[in-house]
Order: sequence, then structure tokens, then C-alpha cells
Amino acid sequence: MKIVADSVIPFLKGVFEPYADVVYKDGKDISADDLVDASALIVRTRTRCDASLLEGSPVEMIATATIGTDHIDLPWCRSKGIEVANAAGCNAGGVMNYVLSSLYAVASRRSIRLDKSVFGIIGVGNVGSKVEYAARKLGFEVLLCDPPRALKEGPEGFCCLDYLLDNADIVTIHTPLDKTTFGMAGEDFFHKIKHGAIFINAARGEIVSEPALIHAAPKLGAVIIDTWCNEPKVNPAVMELADIATPHIAGYSYQGKQKGTAMAVQAVARHFGIDQLYDFSPESENPELSPIKLDPSGKSQGEIAALMQYNYPVFTDDFMFRIEPEAFERLRGEYSYRREFYIE
Repeated sequence: MKIVADSVIPFLKGVFEPYADVVYKDGKDISADDLVDASALIVRTRTRCDASLLEGSPVEMIATATIGTDHIDLPWCRSKGIEVANAAGCNAGGVMNYVLSSLYAVASRRSIRLDKSVFGIIGVGNVGSKVEYAARKLGFEVLLCDPPRALKEGPEGFCCLDYLLDNADIVTIHTPLDKTTFGMAGEDFFHKIKHGAIFINAARGEIVSEPALIHAAPKLGAVIIDTWCNEPKVNPAVMELADIATPHIAGYSYQGKQKGTAMAVQAVARHFGIDQLYDFSPESENPELSPIKLDPSGKSQGEIAALMQYNYPVFTDDFMFRIEPEAFERLRGEYSYRREFYIE
């Protein structure tokens, strides 16, 4: 059996070698020629998995070590009997850490008071639920907008998007990218958003209309952007207006990468009956990156900000990105995974 894998996926090298021939390539360089005799493909978001890549190949399994699947043509794969597995929820803790660390960092820099702020979360799946839990523990009033969940579970506990935009002092997006969310944050969205609101996008770049964001920037209290339209090319006008700009690394925690690789390996192992890897989990190589508990009780906004910045100095990532925005892919590929914090 032959497996083709993105060479940047951590903790993967050596795992499948006892059971298969494994070829590692940069994700964006994986081609149809690489798959002519491959049974499985293990990717990140940089490999577009569609007919142009897969037609005529013997690939029967695609595992992506990411929560998103917008880089995979799911209907086409289903029509060809190709199983697709993603790593749902693997980076939820890392993204939650990023959102809160960035929020407190920019609030400290801009002298924005967060007490009595209303925290609006659009999309309350694996990531949004983590953000919700932590925000409540930090004392925020929270508004939740998730139409699919509201339809399934009932409207109690959820609000419509217009209400959230009109009332939230912090607006963070955690929806998948699909036909219902593409360009969702457009002119109407930013026209309705509360004056002075902090806007955060750590979901997918194309959820936001960049021209609309540029136009709305003067009314916003702060802008935090981790995901961009047309990655790895970055609109310099959006980078300039952002208070924090990072190269799609919100979910790049040590624990998140362990989970993402584990879920991809387990999916491939189960598809091909490699029972030795059914419960695979990468060993922790660095005890210093073990998760730490953050206790906000009795602490001021400044003290909480200091604790978060000690654990994850987000302005370092912002600085490195700004001095070399054309190195988007390299900054991601060489990223030093950070440890997660958790709040009980």
C-alpha cells in the first residue's frame, strides 16, 4: 500500500512506514502523478482534493488533519466512493486560546475596558463552544448565533445575527466555510455591527468580504485577523488595518496538532484495518508544553492579560508576520507550537 502525505503534518513521519510505502511532499505540490499508485492521501488545507487531482487514481481514503473540509470536493469524492475523514474539534482549544489571548492583548494595548462587555459568538460548534465556555468563566455576557443548532435544538439560548451585531462588543466568527457563509461578513454585516466592536476572524478568510471590512474599519474598536482571503497571498490593506495579524496559526497549539494527526492516523488505520494504529496518539516530546490551568477568579483584566501573554505572546507572531508577509507558508510550516491553557 502507498500513502501520500503532506510533509508538514507533525508527528506523522515513521508512523505508517511499518505498514505502507509513504511519500511525503509539500501539500501544495502534491499532484495527480503522485497518486497513480496511491491508496490513501493525508493532507492539510493546502491540497485541493478534487477531480483534477484524483480522477483515475486508486485513492480510496482521504484524511485531513484539519477541522475544515472546504479544500475537498466532498460530493465528487462521495460519487467515487472515496472516504473522507476530518479532524473535527482537534484545534478547538488552540483557537479558543488564540481568541482570548488576542482579545486581552489588544484590549491592553488600546486601553479598552472589557468588564461588562457582551461577547458575541457566530458559529457554536466545537470551537465556538470552547470560546463560549471560557468567555462565561471570564465573566462575559455571551450571545450565541448558530441557525443550524437553533433549528435543531430550539431557539432558546440563541439569537439572530442582527441582534448579536447590534448588541455585542466583541464579535468572533467560528463557522465553517460553505455556500451559506461565503462572504457572510459583508457590507450589511458591518453596517449593523455595533460601533466600537472588536472583530475577530479565526475561522476562514472567505467568510469575510475584505472590501467591506476595509470600509468598516474606522467604526470598529479593534480588528484581529488570523485567516485571509486568497491565502497565502495577503491583502496589505487588511494587514495594515488589523491590530493583530497572524498567518492562519490560531489552532497551532501542541495539543491541537497532536489531536489532528492522531485523528487522521486513526481514520486511515481503521479504513485499511491496521489495528496496531487504531488508538494511535503521538507521545508528548516536551513536558514544558503540557497544558496549564488559568484561574481568572479575583484577578483584574490586566492580570488576566499578563497571564495569557506569558503563556502565548501573540504580538510576537504578529510582528514576525508583518515583517515578512510573503513568508506566509514558511511561517506556518516552521511554527513553534504553543501549549494550551484551560479554564475550569
